[in-house]
Amino acid sequence: MVLSALFIASLVVSNLIFQKFFHWDFFGIYTFEISVGILPYPVTFLITDIISEVYGKKKANLVVTTGIFASFFSLLIVYLADAVPATSWSPIDNSLFEKVFGATAIAVFASMVAYLLAQYIDIQLFHFWKRLTKGKHLWLRNNFSTFLSQFVDTFSVLFLLCSFGKIEWNLFGGLLLSGFLFKVLVAALDTPFLYAAVYGLRRLFNLKPAEELRFETV
Repeated sequence: MVLSALFIASLVVSNLIFQKFFHWDFFGIYTFEISVGILPYPVTFLITDIISEVYGKKKANLVVTTGIFASFFSLLIVYLADAVPATSWSPIDNSLFEKVFGATAIAVFASMVAYLLAQYIDIQLFHFWKRLTKGKHLWLRNNFSTFLSQFVDTFSVLFLLCSFGKIEWNLFGGLLLSGFLFKVLVAALDTPFLYAAVYGLRRLFNLKPAEELRFETV
């Protein structure tokens, strides 16, 4: 439940804050120009990898599906908040609220298409590498599954946002490169956290290496 809560919170927040962009100079090697929405998003892939490793493929897919419902429910709340008129003394008036959250519907749609493609690809590839390596080399399946799925995710969401006119096409290439490289960097850096989480959960549930929890249905 804790992992699912972190997953859903990261997913929903990334859709709400995506309209702010920033730049980050990575030790003079490369300057990233990316949306702040990308900051919590890689956490979702880390969590699905943890769930896949310990709880199995079905549970990981279930969490991904749950995230879809959470995203659309958050979209409904934003629509309702936008529909009611602001008071004359409201610190946030109607036009400012519309400017900040007006593109949320497009963002959620684009994010959901990219999210579905990327997350299911990530889970499939994760278990492909797990079978191929016979449960060894956790770092390999974590990174190799995430790299491809993150490219699919970044390409899909930018393509849709550009197609709907939310981002200019001339920014597509730079944002694609920055977004993908940033996600790859985060995926590489989060590997120790994956090992720590998996180690802790295996000790908690007394699991052997590569063993997954088994859930009995009534």
